[in-house]
Amino acid sequence: MNQTIHLQNRLAKAHHLRGDGGFSLVELMIVVAVIGILASIAVPSYQAYVRQSVRTQAQGCVSQIAQALERRYSTALSYAGAMPVTGCTTEGGLNTRYTITANIQARSYTLTATPSGDQAKDTCGTMTLNNQANKTAAKTGCW
Repeated sequence: MNQTIHLQNRLAKAHHLRGDGGFSLVELMIVVAVIGILASIAVPSYQAYVRQSVRTQAQGCVSQIAQALERRYSTALSYAGAMPVTGCTTEGGLNTRYTITANIQARSYTLTATPSGDQAKDTCGTMTLNNQANKTAAKTGCW
């Protein structure tokens, strides 16, 4: 009798340890909901970070073009000519996010970086830099 009770206890314990081996539908739905909430917070934050990073890249490119124009002016005493080819306008896909244009005169220039595509959602908008080092953007603090 004692052995029978002992054997029944062992079988019950083994059955309890084996369990059902899975998650209930409610538990799974809770996990999916938590992941959805975290994603809804993380994705916009990541996109804003990417826009800021690309904006900084565009500012660097505009500054690089301005330096090339200043070198031209120091040797020829004129900014006139085509926009210098620096390669920065296509690095890292910048040309898909910004259109960089130049209005070059003999004694002045204005470089403009206009956001396009997803970058158009950036609050800084169009940024300009001229030969007097005046930097403008739609929002203060962008340069």
